[in-house]
Amino acid sequence: MSIVLRDLRGMAEFHAVEDLQRQVWGADDLIDPGDLMMVVQEEGGLVAGAFDEHRLLGYVFGFPTVTPGVQHSHRLAVHPDARGLGLGAALKWYQADWCLKRGITHVRWTFDPLRLPNAALNIGRLGATASVYHRDYYGKMGGINAGTASDRLLADWRLDSARVAACRAGARDDAADPSDRVAIPADFAGLLARDSDAAAAARLAMRDALESAFAAGLAIIGIDVKAPAYLLGPLGA
Repeated sequence: MSIVLRDLRGMAEFHAVEDLQRQVWGADDLIDPGDLMMVVQEEGGLVAGAFDEHRLLGYVFGFPTVTPGVQHSHRLAVHPDARGLGLGAALKWYQADWCLKRGITHVRWTFDPLRLPNAALNIGRLGATASVYHRDYYGKMGGINAGTASDRLLADWRLDSARVAACRAGARDDAADPSDRVAIPADFAGLLARDSDAAAAARLAMRDALESAFAAGLAIIGIDVKAPAYLLGPLGA
């Protein structure tokens, strides 16, 4: 397998992204239309893919914000057949290079705070931080997000920070730390499938813990993936 990362070209590739979204998030989840992504790319956004020859294995989609130098990264997905190849991180580092070449030094996106794989990538491998919590941000959702409130953390990825540079050099931020901690379920997807009441309780516990921490001036500055937990402290710590 020889993986190539590049910007998408042509409507056939944007339609392939539509198919990939359905495979990752479920057939009944709302997708970003290919024609919309094509236009966003034409107007200064990023739509890039990971390809094995002509087969799309993953993609990242971001667009400009009202704030100069800031991009919102709307979606990132990797085909189930390509999990474990590091394509999620590779696509994000492609995005980082793409942004820096255009003077963009800050990328933001949302993610479910209860899903450990996403948290491990965003906080541990990429070096993002988080200090904003959105309750039920997208409202009722379908696919893999059905049956749970769509609470989201806002990730802040400061591309010119020492923290991000260290993560890119291979210094993963996934070890235990003396900071305050908020536990993360090891398998929220499994919990949601087998016990909706327990999943709802986990959602409320995470919401209360993180909203209280953020109100007290703390932020998510690290992660422990072995005894899963967010590590909290002041930004800049």
